[in-house]
Amino acid sequence: MYEKKHILVVDDDIRIRKLIQKYLRKNDYLVSTASNADEAIKFANIIDFDLLIIDVMMPGEDGLSLTKKLLESYYTPIIILTARKETSDRIIGLETGADDYISKPFEPRELILRMKSIFKRIKKFEEQKSKEDIRIGILKFDTIRQELFKGNDIISLTRTERILINKLIKSLNIPVPRQKLAQEIFCNFNKEENNLIENTTYKGIERERIVDVNINRLRKKIEKNPKSPRFLKTVRSVGYMLVPD
Repeated sequence: MYEKKHILVVDDDIRIRKLIQKYLRKNDYLVSTASNADEAIKFANIIDFDLLIIDVMMPGEDGLSLTKKLLESYYTPIIILTARKETSDRIIGLETGADDYISKPFEPRELILRMKSIFKRIKKFEEQKSKEDIRIGILKFDTIRQELFKGNDIISLTRTERILINKLIKSLNIPVPRQKLAQEIFCNFNKEENNLIENTTYKGIERERIVDVNINRLRKKIEKNPKSPRFLKTVRSVGYMLVPD
């Protein structure tokens, strides 16, 4: 179901607020307005806006200060409105964290195009981000941060567990031999530890046993029932396979 994007317009000039509000509503946006920083903050605390349009020159707290304050708590994209000659305000606004600026007077259509450009970038980022997150049941593995999450909570992983999960992610739904997993674990050890690998003690069965032990530990962190794994499966006579959602 299509959901309209909700925009907050912050400007002390009622004519500007009404002009933007009318044009945005005509283009199928939901619009709320605020005449000063205090009103804007109250709105932001109760409504999850998709974008904020903030005028720089306002009585009391100005738009640059407001932008900085809002971005300390929210990730909402912001377009600042500036007077044509206020180059310094535009630079400071972007340094403060605003996504774009538009100079007064402006054509409403230009504002719409700037907004669409921001939403397009956000959508592209979210699509890319979704490719970087691997869902494992109710858990999520962030391949960029190398962290396993349950909601907003981080589930601690050892270095070896990270190595295993990364190797398995590269071959989703495909069995990975124990030997390959063992090789991945040991290949980054320092020279002294690499010498140990050549010992018969660390070859064959011993190395694969280390894989099995760490797989079992990993299962306890990602499986509801580790004895009957749903995601981290054993492939008999081969190795292990990760089957995410």
